[in-house]
Amino acid sequence: MAIPIAYNLRNLAVRKGTTLMTALGIGLTVAVMLTTMALVAGLQGVFAETGNPLHVLVMRKGSTSELTSTVTRPLFQDIKVKGGIAKSQSGEPLASLELIEMVNLPSVDNPDGSNITVRGLLPAGLEMRNHIRLQAGRWYQPGKPELVIGKSVSARFPDAQLGRKIRLARGFWEIVGVMDAGTSAANSEIFGDLNQLAAESNRTEALSSILIRAVDPVAVSALIRNLEADRKLNVLAQTEQSYYESQSSSGALFEYLGMFVAAIMAIGSAFAAMNTMYAAVARRSKEIGTLRVLGFSRAAILTSFLLESLALALVGGLLGILLVLPLNGATTGITGNTFSEIAFHFRVTPPIMLKGVIFALLMGAAGGLFPAGNAARKEILAALREV
Repeated sequence: MAIPIAYNLRNLAVRKGTTLMTALGIGLTVAVMLTTMALVAGLQGVFAETGNPLHVLVMRKGSTSELTSTVTRPLFQDIKVKGGIAKSQSGEPLASLELIEMVNLPSVDNPDGSNITVRGLLPAGLEMRNHIRLQAGRWYQPGKPELVIGKSVSARFPDAQLGRKIRLARGFWEIVGVMDAGTSAANSEIFGDLNQLAAESNRTEALSSILIRAVDPVAVSALIRNLEADRKLNVLAQTEQSYYESQSSSGALFEYLGMFVAAIMAIGSAFAAMNTMYAAVARRSKEIGTLRVLGFSRAAILTSFLLESLALALVGGLLGILLVLPLNGATTGITGNTFSEIAFHFRVTPPIMLKGVIFALLMGAAGGLFPAGNAARKEILAALREV
């Protein structure tokens, strides 16, 4: 015969002070874990949604990012005539030689300045990124010191606004447009004309990377094998999606640190729940004896007290979710592997919330198992005599 769950809920309500404090401790622990998971999910989401499956990114062999890569114009000429490359509307190969530079500007989170990626690209580079739309202004004109900024740059950097000029390389560049790249990392970048940026940066021959579009998914693999097998080129070729997925490793440190802090807090919360349940067992000794007299078994009492601890933890888990929900959709930025800021949104998704509830229940089980066992082991007469 099982003890009605209403008995446990009534006892939690009677001890509302200790119930609330213990639930709050569990809730804060769950909130720390969920905040970390929402941050990492948001960052990974940005990189996962960046890149076209038909795009192949070419860098110098041994490079870990476009910032540390160097490619030349003759290399670009050799690569863009390879078979399997799609054609533009004008019949030219869809291949873009690109240059990565950095500009440091004060941000809303860092008044001392954060780096922003400035990407110089050819007209084919814009044609290949056909998911990007203008939000305001116009596109830059080739051969002019003009820039188009991502919407996240516009939102997070007060000095980078439509119509303003920023210092870049050896001169001032005018911001003539704001682009919307959906949820991709391009929202955290600034676009400009490759040749103008290369001239201003004194890097007319030492560029960063080459982006090409294959005609179909089969050609993607063939292109990568062809490029990497050509020893004269000495390049690293990979899909654009693979490259950006590898860049999401910048969130790993935050994940490890967050989980470590959550684990330490979880131990404390489990002990708090254990202390609460031990106190409940001590105060309800006569009740336990009475339950045994009424015919409830030791297993029923153990299950009842364990369920009470789990109910307490569930309240804490739900409280933790409520604490974190306001973060959902909030924008922040961190410095990625390219040493520039990547803006992203916190993502408190249903799977993440479910993990928070499970985590809370595990803390409740850890904190309630021993007190529940102690309650179940009490002898009837001894329990009835206790004050």
